[in-house]
Amino acid sequence: MKLVIGFGNPESKYNFTRHNFGFLTLDFYTKIKNLTWEKTDKFNAVWLKTNAGSLNLPGTEQFIFIKPQTYYNEVGRSIQAFAHFYKITPKDILIICDDFNLDFGKIRFREKGSDGGNNGLKSAIRELGTDSFPRLRLGTDDNLRRKTGDIDFVLSKFTASEKEHLPAILRNACQQIDDWLK
Repeated sequence: MKLVIGFGNPESKYNFTRHNFGFLTLDFYTKIKNLTWEKTDKFNAVWLKTNAGSLNLPGTEQFIFIKPQTYYNEVGRSIQAFAHFYKITPKDILIICDDFNLDFGKIRFREKGSDGGNNGLKSAIRELGTDSFPRLRLGTDDNLRRKTGDIDFVLSKFTASEKEHLPAILRNACQQIDDWLK
């Protein structure tokens, strides 16, 4: 079994903000795969469980996708709850998050690594007790960051110009999710 987590904040006012790039990616992925989210209080997440066949992937493996509802800086609590309950090891957990250290549109996959200043990754590392889990980091950096500061930047909405590029970026990210799941 593998676990895929998209980072973001739960309130609708955060939709299409840079910090919700992980949520946006999983929403795009589930839409193209025709999957439906469920809500549970037990794990404090919006989630779904599916299998390789329903994703048009080879094999019979089971997959869980989650969007933690704990707010960004505490996503590790929800990740740890799923990982513990389903006995999923960190190497079988893929985290999808924004990264303001990467240029907008750039995507970087790593098998393990530091939090890079990302508070959601700090939370995941703290709760899982390791930084040895895969992550897909989606670049958000642009000139606006230098004008607004980091906190206002990550909570700001994508610009009209950036929104034009989102479908291509999201398709690329979804392909990388499929490649990791195979």
